[in-house]
Amino acid sequence: MATKDLNLTSLRLFVAVCDARNIAHAAEREHLVGSAVSKRIAQLELQMGTTLLVRKRHGVVPTPAGETLLEYARAMLANARRVEQAMSAYASGVRGQVRLLATASVMAEALADDVVVFMQQPAHADIRVDIEERFSPDVIRGVRDGVASVGICWDAIDFQGLTSRPYLRDHLGVVVHARHPLARRKRVAFADTLDWEHVSLPATSAVQALLERAAAQHGQRLRTRVMVSNFEAALRVAHAGLAICVVPQELLHGAAGASQLHFVALTDAWAERHFSLCYRDDSALSAAARLLVDHLATAHT
Repeated sequence: MATKDLNLTSLRLFVAVCDARNIAHAAEREHLVGSAVSKRIAQLELQMGTTLLVRKRHGVVPTPAGETLLEYARAMLANARRVEQAMSAYASGVRGQVRLLATASVMAEALADDVVVFMQQPAHADIRVDIEERFSPDVIRGVRDGVASVGICWDAIDFQGLTSRPYLRDHLGVVVHARHPLARRKRVAFADTLDWEHVSLPATSAVQALLERAAAQHGQRLRTRVMVSNFEAALRVAHAGLAICVVPQELLHGAAGASQLHFVALTDAWAERHFSLCYRDDSALSAAARLLVDHLATAHT
């Protein structure tokens, strides 16, 4: 199988066909004629030595081999885009580029401001920083796989051999409307909040998983009235008085409607979270990445 001759155009068209489930529709989106796309797919199947698509009456579906190739093709195309971006950065005079993965909490709380301070320093004027939000396990996986040189996530996770350095900490608490009964309290145990309906985050969220485990330890289930995708939306629900939410205290500064919200600190030990920078090892960091890591590691000390 002559995979050495694989080209990105064929893979891009294969992905387009799989996404559209129709060769004609994919060809239209790619501004090509259907016969040209069909020829590319046929050549790809010949190259792979197996059928990649099953032709149906109203379109096509990938075979098991096609599904496997689709997964790898997406990754190869994504890497190719990163190469283009990196080379474009160098061509335009940027001498260093750092790709960073971080969790939603870190992104919402401090990371953007910290990176701005870093990039405003004259010595870092030629460094570009690309930031992408990921869940904690995906941060670790991305750094291990070389998708990014630096990651930031909650240090409760297994770093799987990566080097880590402390970054910042935050404090979880319950946010309620000013008229809520809990608004009269300054501190509360999480178990004492389980009588009220909570705002829920996605199941893949580290905070959501933490809260569900904590509720289970008290023999209860978290009562959910509304599910949202991020902390900002959770605060809006709390502001409307529909439910209470657990968020980091640090997010309340400048939040819309904060004057009508009340933060009640959680007394549970797990309510204080620590976040860490992680990377493969010092020798794997570029000069630009090392400067950024050193800056972030001291930003909150």
